[in-house]
Amino acid sequence: METADFLNNSGIALTEANRPNEAIPLFRRALVIEPENPWLWLNLGIAQQHTGDYEEALDSFQHALCIDDDLDEAWMSMGLIYYETEQFDLAEENYQSALMRNERSPKTWNNLGVLYFTQGCYETARHCFEEAVSLVPLYEEAIRNLRDTCRELKDYQAAAEFERSLSGLNGNAFSRISSL
Repeated sequence: METADFLNNSGIALTEANRPNEAIPLFRRALVIEPENPWLWLNLGIAQQHTGDYEEALDSFQHALCIDDDLDEAWMSMGLIYYETEQFDLAEENYQSALMRNERSPKTWNNLGVLYFTQGCYETARHCFEEAVSLVPLYEEAIRNLRDTCRELKDYQAAAEFERSLSGLNGNAFSRISSL
């Protein structure tokens, strides 16, 4: 007998293997079993996001938030969609909502920093990347973003220090976490 957990875990594995179209039906079957499980809605939304179906993904994230408004991953995922569709004000609102629920999320801090960097707000971006690195000192993507931001701010000494930090990293586990 299929359980929601089994279907969810299988769907996650397929999404991570870049097979989200195969994952989506599994999440939908799991939701028949547990329609009030916000994590199933979140994972369905992530798979839909990977297929580029942003409208459906946003709808799934909204379902998750109707069940659990504190699910910071859903807020962050919506922020990413809005970033990708260049709706920067909505992206910022959603990233801020995610941080209000979990201020210790390095990925959200990093994504918010990327948003500010894209908008040319380098001091604010630097602060965000510093927050991400303070939470996870070996977060390679955030260190790289911090280095690039320091270069934009013409703080070449700090940029060189972050470059040295990057050269000492060899694919640590957190550096493989996907970000923007």
